[in-house]
Amino acid sequence: MRSIALNDVLKHFPKRQQDSHKGTFGHILNISGSKAYTGAAILSSLSALKIGAGYVTLATVEDAANIIHSFSPDIPTIELKQTESGTISSDNTNSVIGLSKNFDVISIGSGLGRNEETARFATEFIKENQKPIVIDADGLNSLSEIGIEKIGGNSVITPHPKELSRLIDVPVEIILSDRKYYAVETAKSLETIVVLKGHNTVVTDGKSVYINESGCSALAKAGSGDVLTGMITGLMSQNTNPLFATILGVYLHGLTGDIAAESLTEYSVLASDLLNFIPNAIKKIL
Repeated sequence: MRSIALNDVLKHFPKRQQDSHKGTFGHILNISGSKAYTGAAILSSLSALKIGAGYVTLATVEDAANIIHSFSPDIPTIELKQTESGTISSDNTNSVIGLSKNFDVISIGSGLGRNEETARFATEFIKENQKPIVIDADGLNSLSEIGIEKIGGNSVITPHPKELSRLIDVPVEIILSDRKYYAVETAKSLETIVVLKGHNTVVTDGKSVYINESGCSALAKAGSGDVLTGMITGLMSQNTNPLFATILGVYLHGLTGDIAAESLTEYSVLASDLLNFIPNAIKKIL
């Protein structure tokens, strides 16, 4: 077990080629958002772009897409069929599985909402997916409801303790008593990289274990995890090894929170504020 050091970050931070185009830095399919949670879709998409991804396409429900179009010119959307409650319908499963083959990296889960039909869609997609993938929030809750034996491949999951509790059926207080152990065991059993969020976030692939010491209480706000998902996905899209991309994303997310807090105080940082401070974090480490 080791702390994430600046040397780890500098060694693996993706380089920017001048002879390049948007495809050089990866095309992400972000499956997120719902009628009630458009912000999560925006935060996870824009944070991937801010960390250097070349292109992010958002697959979301029509109600969310209409709002997002008016909010940002940077996020093209694919409109999906929705349930009565405004979440992604399972009718989209086969089409999105087919669509995903055209992308370099996938993210799924931010703001999907808790709905049985959406859970079926998300779980089936994750089971069939062949691309590097980051799974967060209601993507994880979907797996908890439907069940999955392993995720495998170049995958990353980003649970907070309650989400991990649902996923592995272990009480939160037990997980908190030994966060390293339960992160490692989950990584081994699901064959994935685990980011167990919280103070001193744990990152592990089941073999190596890293503890992140950047970050502060400024990050204890709704939407902060959506920004982290986008940052990790954006780094993966730049041909960064998934474990290193995860370590980089976690460290930079914490550093972004620290820098934002210097300007806005730990009380007043919003998740949307973090987007404006990602460049400052990159400048600081470079």
